[in-house]
Amino acid sequence: MNLKATLSPDDIARACADAMWKEDDASKGLGMELVEVKPGQATMAMTVQPHMVNGQRICHGGYIFTLADSAFAFACNSRNDRAVAAQGNITFIRPGKLGDRLVATAREVSRSGRSGIYDVRVTAGDGVIAEFRGHSRVIPGTWLPDTDIKAQ
Repeated sequence: MNLKATLSPDDIARACADAMWKEDDASKGLGMELVEVKPGQATMAMTVQPHMVNGQRICHGGYIFTLADSAFAFACNSRNDRAVAAQGNITFIRPGKLGDRLVATAREVSRSGRSGIYDVRVTAGDGVIAEFRGHSRVIPGTWLPDTDIKAQ
């Protein structure tokens, strides 16, 4: 059977996300949920738990960064290329609070050769918590073994 002919780009993105999720102990361990994945896009969510608040009684920025970084990772690994972060930065706009459901939505801005740029917006309710930009780099390997399937 020719897998290339049977899998849509959305199917490839989902299959890559499923393979990656199986190995992602960090995201699972923090209670993250993979809400949606498409080629070059991913949405993840996480509820701010008591152990995630700092001395200011707001969500520690490291947890917000980690959520954004995980959404970025799923977005840049959605085409059956293995990719890692080369660089990432974040701007905090307002604090996340205990009990907030944080949602990180990643979208591809640019992808050329082995390099990609992705923007991630982290929200809680209707407010923006943070903006993250990540640069990815493709490394050897694929998520779907023994295939040359790539999502465009």
